[in-house]
Amino acid sequence: MNPSPTPLSSSEIQDYKSKTIHDEPLQQSPEGSFKAWCTLIGGFLAITAVFASAQAVSWIGSTQLALMVALGLPAVKLLDLGYFKVLTVIGSTIYVFSIFMLSIAHTSKYYQLFLSQGLAAGLGAGLVYVPVLAVQSHHWRRLRPVAMGIVITSGVRASAFVCLGLLIVANILMTANPPKTRKADPPKLGVLFTDGAYIFGVLGAAVADWGLFFPYFYLQLFAMVKGADPTFSFYLLAIFNGSSIPGRIIPNVLSQKFGVFNTMTFCTFACGILIFGLFGVDNSTRVKDESEIGIRLGLAYCIASLGILTGNPIAGALLGETFPWWRRIVFGAVMLLVGVVLIFITRSIRARQIGSQWV
Repeated sequence: MNPSPTPLSSSEIQDYKSKTIHDEPLQQSPEGSFKAWCTLIGGFLAITAVFASAQAVSWIGSTQLALMVALGLPAVKLLDLGYFKVLTVIGSTIYVFSIFMLSIAHTSKYYQLFLSQGLAAGLGAGLVYVPVLAVQSHHWRRLRPVAMGIVITSGVRASAFVCLGLLIVANILMTANPPKTRKADPPKLGVLFTDGAYIFGVLGAAVADWGLFFPYFYLQLFAMVKGADPTFSFYLLAIFNGSSIPGRIIPNVLSQKFGVFNTMTFCTFACGILIFGLFGVDNSTRVKDESEIGIRLGLAYCIASLGILTGNPIAGALLGETFPWWRRIVFGAVMLLVGVVLIFITRSIRARQIGSQWV
């Protein structure tokens, strides 16, 4: 990596934009091939193994989640260079090792929990999570949103031995299938920052992440403080994850009809309103060139990880020792609604670019 990259000229930016608008579609293997389905199933199993987060002290869980998505930027670069298998094997090994280390860590030793679950698990998952999502674009075109939705649906907790088995099968099944032809010059990161729609979308995701993960970390505690049955409170997170399965697939299907940004704006707005709805609980109960998908996804996740890293520690600070829930509810909901505004700006810019409201 060059420490001081050459600044981009206006002619370079204009040349890039004109090329990405008029380039012919890249050649890909037929959608729905045997390799495509194997990669989808392998991705499902891999995400099942590595998306085991949340029920820890905020900084531990937030660090794991932040690393998991922030490492997407270098990981997808290596994916583009043809190192998909190397990435997933190394990431799987690190992740399984971290889970075994977590099982022998002393619960009273914070540093052991942080190193095993926060740092090591985050590093391992980061080498698997975004590449597994990005590689679906190698195999799917028309049904790409549905394929990614199915893969991400598998975010459940699993034990170390189950993770080991799932990741072994996943690594056997998944293959990269890059387009047969691609542009000679990959896009420079500096050029992506000139894409207004993309940047507003990424910022919207980062801001929304400040509020989005609040229920994952605090829903059980919130329920117990409000007087819910302890057994029911314990299972709330499992119920929450289970009920999210349709929400991870159906919006991806609907986005094919109504547009990605229309669907995202509505869903983010709904999340903000639902978090505001916690006040009602009382004590009685799309890209310009397909060769850019990897780098755009990686950069977006990397920037959005800042919201994931800091969101829940901020929540812990707002709750303090007296648990004034209104502070965290307002913060989470407002951040989600600010994210809606930024995503809507993205949607508006993109609609003007393509001359259609279904974006």
